[in-house]
Amino acid sequence: MKVILRKAIASDSKALLALIKELAVFEKEPESVHITEEDIRTYGFESPSKFNCFVAEVNGVVVGMALYYPRFSTWKGPTLHLEDLIVSEAYKGKGIGTQLYTAFIQEAYSLGVARIEWNVLDWNAPAISFYEKSGADVLHEWSTVQMHRAEMKVFLDKQQRE
Repeated sequence: MKVILRKAIASDSKALLALIKELAVFEKEPESVHITEEDIRTYGFESPSKFNCFVAEVNGVVVGMALYYPRFSTWKGPTLHLEDLIVSEAYKGKGIGTQLYTAFIQEAYSLGVARIEWNVLDWNAPAISFYEKSGADVLHEWSTVQMHRAEMKVFLDKQQRE
């Protein structure tokens, strides 16, 4: 099986969305994906783009992706955040995830970033093991904090009333 790794292009948007939805099902949150193919095209491939992405192709079909974007650490300097590393279920266990992960790390290293980072669900033991074996530190003492748009509005409205 020949795997071709390349940077994603706008015409990959439909395939990227399909992979994102597949990941959401795996992560037990299929209803959480609200972005559209058009959002991916707009935010990823129009200037200025909000993310970069590697894709893995087999026989002309996108079967995996590594989507990432720049961040900044006040302690370390420029970093890259790996938002999603996804391989379609039918292609897992064939080394495609490792190839995408390697491409992402090579990109980060060539850009000179101080650190790369990403999240992993605490129940995803195979992923945690893979990352630890690669030399990454899984920081169990840190928690991810999120606030969605509706909650932002509630917070801001409350602040205006006070």
